Amino acid sequence: MHELIGEREKLDNLAKKIRAWGSDLGFQQVSIVEPNLDLASERLHQWLAKGFQGSMAWMSEHGDKRYVVNKLVDHTVRVISVRMDYLADDKMIAVLKDDNKAYISRYALGRDYHKVIRNRLAALMKKIEDEIPELELSQRPFVDSAPVMEKPIAEQAGLGWIGKNTLLLNEDAGSWFFLGEIYTSLKLPVDSQKQDNQCGKCKACITVCPTDAFPEPYVLDARRCISYLTIEHKEAIPEELRPLMGNRIFGCDDCQISCPWNRFATPTKEDDFTPRHNLDSPSMVTLFNWEPEEFLDKTQGSPIRRIGHERWLRNIAVGLGNAKGSEEILLQLEAKAEHPSALVREHVEWAIRQQQNKLKSE
Repeated sequence: MHELIGEREKLDNLAKKIRAWGSDLGFQQVSIVEPNLDLASERLHQWLAKGFQGSMAWMSEHGDKRYVVNKLVDHTVRVISVRMDYLADDKMIAVLKDDNKAYISRYALGRDYHKVIRNRLAALMKKIEDEIPELELSQRPFVDSAPVMEKPIAEQAGLGWIGKNTLLLNEDAGSWFFLGEIYTSLKLPVDSQKQDNQCGKCKACITVCPTDAFPEPYVLDARRCISYLTIEHKEAIPEELRPLMGNRIFGCDDCQISCPWNRFATPTKEDDFTPRHNLDSPSMVTLFNWEPEEFLDKTQGSPIRRIGHERWLRNIAVGLGNAKGSEEILLQLEAKAEHPSALVREHVEWAIRQQQNKLKSE
């Protein structure tokens, strides 16, 4: 009995240290949970059955590894769930209102969060292992990678609640934050404090969505989501959705900007998330004229690079087509009318027609 009490006290103290270490490493919240993902998996299967995942085939892969944690990482009995805030500017609305500017989702303005958070989680794991070297632990960190149900895990860990826009909302920080996890075989005491769903009757995120991507509260049809269209979707953007995208060339934050809970968000203290190359308020034409080498140079270490130069031009062409009629924009588009990529040419041709029609009507 005394041995059991001693072991429990040791784990309690270790859990306190983990939270303190996490705070020192820059996480705004660190919580330990024994997740039950049965309901989350049921909702996922319902969502997939409706085809809302679009071309994201990976959402239906990996079988039950996604929701049975010890099948993804052997011997997992707990998940350490963390939150790191990333908002670094307050220019969002001003940029969205200026169609000569390009809007880039705020999460992508600085260094790739995967690298930042993964390094911090690795450091946290090392501290845990150094604290109890006598135990052979099975541990693995995740940051928006592998088949991990991050939001349901974080919700059960008390980091917030999943809102009507399907994002995790926190009563103190809104939704401008990243999530990360450590799967561990260490049977740590779990945190019991939860945040109740506080969306109430508010539908601001659903109402503001430019493309009506929410068929109902708490359900996202990714096929209509601008973030999906500009980042995940590799083919031509459906023509009927292009005029609705405005100047959003990489991701979309409208459902976050409109959320009342984001009034409580505070600026990040992470230098890594500071906007690079003036991407918080860039000229659309300037970005359109980046050659492949310049694109690679200026997106080094950025999550933007993953879409490649071809889709970068595709997205910006749509943005230029949606801008006010301008002879300068028309000239810029015509200069790329013979681009070697059929995907780029299609969107440039569409944008040229939009600009020509606007100039005729003025």
